[in-house]
Amino acid sequence: MRVGITGHRDLPKYVEDQVRAALRAEVEPYDPRELVGVSCIADGPDAWFAQSVLAHGGRIEVVIPAAAYRDGLPAEHHADYDALLSAAAEVHPTGLEESTSEAHMAGSEILVGLVDELIAVWDGQSARGYGGTADVVAYARRNGVLVRVLWPEGATRD
Repeated sequence: MRVGITGHRDLPKYVEDQVRAALRAEVEPYDPRELVGVSCIADGPDAWFAQSVLAHGGRIEVVIPAAAYRDGLPAEHHADYDALLSAAAEVHPTGLEESTSEAHMAGSEILVGLVDELIAVWDGQSARGYGGTADVVAYARRNGVLVRVLWPEGATRD
């Protein structure tokens, strides 16, 4: 089973703890020999999901939206990003150079094309910029990919 992830970054700590636990619970039912998690491994749900898949014994594949993508992520996430990238069974670059909203959406489109289902850590609100979680969910749904929304009850992004 190939499962992708998309989700909001910069979540409050109380939401982060709930989402991390929920992601661990999401991967638990899968046979680790058959589980492939696909992620862009940004800070937040992307990385937490990839870590959960690896901890469960599954494999990860990484989509890199742009050559400069890592540089645009918070410096404190670089070590986790590098560790996850080195653990990847396969890497899928978009071929784009600059880490723009368009590159992020292009990466998400590649990700959606690689998976059987998509987990969305999504509050159900519109995207705050092009390529946001809502845009990825809409793209997946338009392309017939099953989307499972994971959002803790009562949680907010701010």
